[in-house]
Amino acid sequence: MKNILSTLAKLALAASMVWMGADLASAANPNTTDNPPASAAPVKLKGLRDGAPLNTNLPPLGSRQERDHGPADRDFVQQPPLIPHTTQGYQITLNFNKCMDCHAWQKTKASGATKVSVTHFKTSGGQELDNISPRRYFCTQCHVPQTDAKPLVDNTFQRARGLQ
Repeated sequence: MKNILSTLAKLALAASMVWMGADLASAANPNTTDNPPASAAPVKLKGLRDGAPLNTNLPPLGSRQERDHGPADRDFVQQPPLIPHTTQGYQITLNFNKCMDCHAWQKTKASGATKVSVTHFKTSGGQELDNISPRRYFCTQCHVPQTDAKPLVDNTFQRARGLQ
């Protein structure tokens, strides 16, 4: 009997503490959704999708890929180089990679393109291969075309000090 009374007393104490905590929380913040101030207007939030449902495809924002020009500076160490030309219409499939028409080692002299990095010829275990590693074959996983797109949100990003 003593144990039952002790357990009931502990439960009553815990329930009263929860009730007091909730009461204090609502007193500290009177502007909850249950009790909005009379002058408060509904807040309109604007996301990057501008209110469009997630299951609808939106047309791309007004940006364009830049035409051929020299490689851009990198902004952080280990950044994959940006693609300094348009890639519209490029095909990269399991059996064909349009990028290799110019960037394969045996074709760079004629094309004037940058050679594929030697790191692309190694497996994740460090074994050197005769051809591009399958994990590096799909170039646009890491490399993206340069574009004139404006930032979607304000930011304070600064280039790595060693690259400035």
